[in-house]
Amino acid sequence: MYAGEATPPRKPVTVPMLRDFKREGRRIAMLTAYDASFAAVMDEAGLDVVLVGDSLGNVVQGRKTTLPVTVDDMVYHCAAVSRGLEAALLVGDLPFQSYATPERALDSSRRLMGEGAAAMVKLEGAGPLLKSIEFLAQRDIPVCAHLGLTPQSVRKMGGYRVQGRGDEAAARLHADALAVQEAGAELLVLECVPGAVAASITAKLDIPVIGIGAGAGCDGQVLVMHDM
Repeated sequence: MYAGEATPPRKPVTVPMLRDFKREGRRIAMLTAYDASFAAVMDEAGLDVVLVGDSLGNVVQGRKTTLPVTVDDMVYHCAAVSRGLEAALLVGDLPFQSYATPERALDSSRRLMGEGAAAMVKLEGAGPLLKSIEFLAQRDIPVCAHLGLTPQSVRKMGGYRVQGRGDEAAARLHADALAVQEAGAELLVLECVPGAVAASITAKLDIPVIGIGAGAGCDGQVLVMHDM
C-alpha cells in the first residue's frame, strides 16, 4: 500500500460469517450505537456488529428501565444507525412485549428490518418465547437470543443481578442456551453470568456467544457505548 492510496473497503459482515468467526476462533467485537455519527465511527474502527439496543431508553431517553421503549423508537434509531454503516452487521432489539406472540414478533421484526434496515433482531428469554424464535427463524428472520440478566424482566428478577449462580441456575441457563439454538437463533448474548458458566455454554454451542459481564470465555464481547 503506497502513501495516499485508499484502503480497500471492508467486506460487509453477514450472519453466516459470524459462525465462520466462531469456527476460526476469531473474536467478535460488538458495541451499541443509536445514531449515524457514532455508527460511522464504529464501522470505520472495524466493529463486526453494531447493536441498536433498547438500552436507548436509559442512555438516550433518560428512563430508569428499558420497558417504555417502543417499536417506533427502535425503528427510528435502527434507521439512523444503518445510514452510518458500510460493513458492520446491524442488530436491532425487539422492545418489551413486542414479541409476546409469534405473530407480534413477526410484525415487530418486519418493521425493524424493513423500515429500520436491521439485519437481525434480538429478543430476551427462552421458555414460551422459543415459539417466537422458531416462528421467526422459519421465516428467514435472523434472531439473536439474550439470556442471563434480561433487562426487560427486571421487575420479575427484582433488580439487576448476576444470573446462573449455583448448580441449578447454571443447569437452567445451559438448557435455555441449547433450546434457543435448537429453535433457530443465530447468535446468543449472555449478560451478567459467571465466567465459568458462560465459557461452558460457549464451548457447547455451535452458534457464537457474545458476553457482557460474562467473563472472557465467550466468542466475543458487547458493551453499551455509554459505559465505555
